[in-house]
Amino acid sequence: MNTALRVSLSPGQKRHAVAIAPLPLLATGGAAVILGESSSDNGQIVPLAPAAHTLFGPRGACIAADGSLWVSDTGHHRLLGWPTLPDEDNAPAQILIGQPTFAHEGRNAPSANKSGEPGAATLNVPAGMTACGTGIALADGWNHRVLIWHQPPRYHNQPADLVLGQADFHSVAGNRGSDQPRADTLFWPYGVAWDGARLWVADSGNRRVLVWNGLPTHNGQAADLVLGQRSFDNRDENAGATPDASSMRWPHSIAFLDGKVCVADAGNNRVMVWRQTPTMNGQPCDDLLGQAKSAGVDHNQGDYWPTAAALNMPYAITTIGSWLVVADTATSRLLAWHADSITGSGAAAQRLAAQPDWEAKGDNRWLAAARDSLCWPFGLCSSADYAVIADAGNNRVMLWRWSAEVSA
Repeated sequence: MNTALRVSLSPGQKRHAVAIAPLPLLATGGAAVILGESSSDNGQIVPLAPAAHTLFGPRGACIAADGSLWVSDTGHHRLLGWPTLPDEDNAPAQILIGQPTFAHEGRNAPSANKSGEPGAATLNVPAGMTACGTGIALADGWNHRVLIWHQPPRYHNQPADLVLGQADFHSVAGNRGSDQPRADTLFWPYGVAWDGARLWVADSGNRRVLVWNGLPTHNGQAADLVLGQRSFDNRDENAGATPDASSMRWPHSIAFLDGKVCVADAGNNRVMVWRQTPTMNGQPCDDLLGQAKSAGVDHNQGDYWPTAAALNMPYAITTIGSWLVVADTATSRLLAWHADSITGSGAAAQRLAAQPDWEAKGDNRWLAAARDSLCWPFGLCSSADYAVIADAGNNRVMLWRWSAEVSA
């Protein structure tokens, strides 16, 4: 396991790790395919007017069971689809959900004559998403709902089949207009995951994770389990008490690793790990990454410089084989832990991408965007060949091959 030696230096100096260099997580040379990227004359990444090949702050991506690729183009309030994985840069999307044409943008698809009316094919800050059975599920954050398609959409603005968090497709109020959450309400959901038997939703604004046993069958169905809160009717930060192994501040992503359940709690700068699937409301996690103690919440564990064991707003996680991959979003890097190394709290990562060493930080390494750099990665998904990274700060999605040792 690689750990960095902590050395005290004078103020303003960067501490340099003298341990073994981190092992690579992704293939050298950078992404094989980049979608949505556009640079200005000075090399800076800029948002573009909406088109079939542009992206603005994408926060989620998934590969469906049929091999299609889906991207939450968050800033343009739309979902983009490619029937197969693109094999060239800036390949245009072929399926559009959430806007009347590829040239339109705006919350819930406003027209020139009226504000947008929410429906089964409109979006307002779409975020995390997942392959869900044979279909896909999408966290429609500012509509306070999750949309589910039983099959990946085949045509423009194909309506979703089911909605969670709301009683119907036309309602969008947070917690259905109440100050108090319930088992059937959502407030700013930003993450969604499917483990083959249960649907998991990071209900970020209610500072909890909700779990449905099996794929929900009707609109507005109530969840069966809550984590991060003692009951379904509470939404206080860290459950209204001192942070501990059961509380959450800003849960954002869920992943599954060799029987473990992992939750990226970005607001507490940590990843929570349950060694087995939780069965009780508010069940505390068994292990933590990013913090040495369950009461710790500071980014980089209170230090300015990152380390192999510290996190700064981890918004996304995924798995490849027996590796847990974490988007350490505010440090613009990816870290990876082998399942066997996740014991207790504060374990150091073994693999790194997008920064040269454990103590390096900076969006795009303080340079112009490159094929092997990141700027605030918000979303992750994986296939046997690729890490799919929603590189939000660079307004792009990257298909970046795993290193040979990780994908073996």
